[in-house]
Amino acid sequence: MAENCTHDCSSCSADCSSRDLRVPANALSSIKQVIAVVSGKGGVGKSTVTASLAAAMAKKGKKVAILDADITGPSIPTAFGVHERATGSDAGIDPAITKGGIKLMSLNLLSANETDPVIWRGPVIAGVVTQFWQEVVWGDIDYMFVDMPPGTGDVPLTVFQSLPVDGAIVVTSPQDLVSMIVSKAVNMAKMMDIPVLGLVENYSYFQCPDCGKQHAIFGESRIDQVAADLEVPVLAKLPIDPAWAAAFDAGKIEDFPSEAMTRLAEQLER
Repeated sequence: MAENCTHDCSSCSADCSSRDLRVPANALSSIKQVIAVVSGKGGVGKSTVTASLAAAMAKKGKKVAILDADITGPSIPTAFGVHERATGSDAGIDPAITKGGIKLMSLNLLSANETDPVIWRGPVIAGVVTQFWQEVVWGDIDYMFVDMPPGTGDVPLTVFQSLPVDGAIVVTSPQDLVSMIVSKAVNMAKMMDIPVLGLVENYSYFQCPDCGKQHAIFGESRIDQVAADLEVPVLAKLPIDPAWAAAFDAGKIEDFPSEAMTRLAEQLER
């Protein structure tokens, strides 16, 4: 509900675009930068990019957190090998902490079983994301990365409206419909007055370990032209790397060295 508003703005037809719908964070939290990692569709490696970028930023000495907003497909705890349930007190919910010091909150940390499906309607799912922001005792954080669900549905809308998002990174892949899909994600952020920090193209190429030649497995990249048309920068072009995927699945994403993620973290610091 917006300030000085007498109805639920999310379900009405009134023009509430000028109202501030942001909700306060937990009283014991101080979060300097909030960056949403989004994608127009699933399967592009968005969560892998989120986890790796957070790990790279933590290695630079920053206080980092990840809010896993992908409620129906949470995978962030898996990337860091975190499987215990979250605890809480009168002050709020305590986030899990990885061995590298990154604070996490995900529905998997609150579920009795990690494999239990989430069979909820959109407004309920969106409400959980808001609760993660308001009820988790995040403490002092330099960078919070929000791992968004794919698409432009209820949860991205809630995050963009309710959290003080400083910018969005759009993760994509070099496929035929990439221009249309990326445009939808970028245009949604712009419509919500969220700065688009740039595009990250995952699965951009495979580099042969024997000869070093790069092969465009999913077709030649058009990301530079798409970025130019949308007037946003290309932040990174990431290779297909089986070792990177294996590190994610094994819960060892913090141990995987990635020069590309280090460079991306440096760009965000500017």
